[in-house]
Amino acid sequence: MKPLYAGFGCRAGCPMDSLLSLLEQGLAQRGLDPAHLHGIASIDLKAHEPGLHALASHLALPLLFYPAPHLKRFEALLSHRSAVAYAHSGCWGVAESAALAMADQYNGDTQLVITRQSLGPATLAIAH
Repeated sequence: MKPLYAGFGCRAGCPMDSLLSLLEQGLAQRGLDPAHLHGIASIDLKAHEPGLHALASHLALPLLFYPAPHLKRFEALLSHRSAVAYAHSGCWGVAESAALAMADQYNGDTQLVITRQSLGPATLAIAH
């Protein structure tokens, strides 16, 4: 199986537990092995979110942040476009775009394995 990359969007102050629950739920629903997860990504506006850093540390995975112009390159691959996300970030979908950007950086050819899911203050997507 190709390596998996998780993209997250979250509200300010989103706790690690919320992010981890969403990730575990998403992987379990699709029968994906957490051992295949190779990285976590988000938009650079979230670079100072303690929950994202705590999650990456807890899972011992790299955490990358991408600027909105880079994430916009993946717009055609998004399953969902959010006007609210665009108004706040300049990106139509943070979780999906970030997952696609990280998978593209490491794998080249990329696609969503899990489209945008949300739980409380967080959104998740997974690409390979």
